[in-house]
Amino acid sequence: MATVTFKGGAVNTVGNLPKVGSQAPDFKLTAGDLSDKSLADYKGKKVVLNIFPSIDTGTCAASVRAFNKAAVELENTVVLCISKDLPFAQGRFCAAEGLNNVVALSEYKDANFSDAYQLRFSDGPLAGLLSRVVITLDENGQVLYEEQVAEVTEEPNYEAALASLK
Repeated sequence: MATVTFKGGAVNTVGNLPKVGSQAPDFKLTAGDLSDKSLADYKGKKVVLNIFPSIDTGTCAASVRAFNKAAVELENTVVLCISKDLPFAQGRFCAAEGLNNVVALSEYKDANFSDAYQLRFSDGPLAGLLSRVVITLDENGQVLYEEQVAEVTEEPNYEAALASLK
């Protein structure tokens, strides 16, 4: 398990992230149209997994905005913004903000994704939600970069994540 903090208090996740250089696990998540999406759907593209507890918090929303802005400059790359929020809430947020360079995906149906990536909170006030994590993958699904943000209320290191894609 990994330990991070939420407002200074220690919280744990169910395990550890996939290591740099390893093959990223496949997953099943739900898109805004309620269709299933998997890592295989993005084969041949670089992938940014922007993972967070809820789109309805300021820090999570800021990460979606930041990656949406950066996505314009990324070649052959898709940015997946992943949370347990319902696809309707994710879609409403992205539409209201004019964010159309990222793909919002939800883990509301089951824990397939968070089990595979070992990033679900196992205790504390956010138990059951996803930890704030950024993982980048190459075109073959190999992990290039991983960051589990040490303090959940802080933003990830966008520059390091994006630099890993070059």
